Amino acid sequence: MAENDILKTKWLPVLAAVFAMIGLGDSVYLTVHHYTGEKVPCSLVTGCETVLSSQYAEMFGIPTAAFGAIAYFVVFSLAILTLYGNRAMWNLLGAFVSVMAVFTLYLMYLQAFVIEAFCQFCLISAATTLSLLALFLFSKFSHRR
Repeated sequence: MAENDILKTKWLPVLAAVFAMIGLGDSVYLTVHHYTGEKVPCSLVTGCETVLSSQYAEMFGIPTAAFGAIAYFVVFSLAILTLYGNRAMWNLLGAFVSVMAVFTLYLMYLQAFVIEAFCQFCLISAATTLSLLALFLFSKFSHRR
């Protein structure tokens, strides 16, 4: 195995695990606020409450953020399994993150064109998911020496 492959094998899953933990924290935060009914402090953009109280804030009676928390936990688990040598899990992580990214783009569409408001925590989640996708794509398309 080339030195470059060794570095990617170790650092890409570590970075994916870190990004997944950021997404997990963000999603758990929103889920807790959903169930407690506390307002989410929105300091960067206006519209958090509009987004978080919209009909799209829940699916099947469960907060959308809770599904995000589960998804980020799965990504974290797959990244850790990859780190410990199960390279097939990296491809599964990539497939899973690709589905997450498509759903994220749908949610961003809803915020921009249907709800016409943005939630900064949702934007953090979107950036996290797209960063995870970028990491995976980098691992697949980077030049090997």
